[in-house]
Amino acid sequence: MNEDILTGDAASRDTSGAHEFEDASGEALPERTAATASSTGVEAREVALVAARAGDDKKADDVRVLDLTELSDVCDFFVIMSASNARLVDAVVDEVEERVAKTCGEHPFSIEGRDQRTWILMDYGSVIVHVFTPEARDYYRLETLWGDAPQVPIA
Repeated sequence: MNEDILTGDAASRDTSGAHEFEDASGEALPERTAATASSTGVEAREVALVAARAGDDKKADDVRVLDLTELSDVCDFFVIMSASNARLVDAVVDEVEERVAKTCGEHPFSIEGRDQRTWILMDYGSVIVHVFTPEARDYYRLETLWGDAPQVPIA
């Protein structure tokens, strides 16, 4: 691994506030934009809203969409919701997966936590969907951790 990256060598550090990234061949990559479109051309915001509405329709509680486009390089949106028990968590995840596939043509890269059913994470790349039991949501408090993120209305 490149030691300059690990040590933060001043010659490799960008102090302008803008970030320029390169691919493996050294070619400059285009600047990342907010609400990156998926491989099917659907904007991340739309995927997030479809997922949120699917959870809401399946009786998930306190459904929120957080816009992380200005705060994170990992993804553009978090969709966070709760379901009252493990069985409903599982049903909500199934509904989100089905609705996003049908409406947007998108499928999650991975789904983590399915065995425990207390916090299931669905990774759509630019959108991460979190489905919690109330206890797990209270414990991890993602809304507090990402408290600076604007909320997107789902209605």
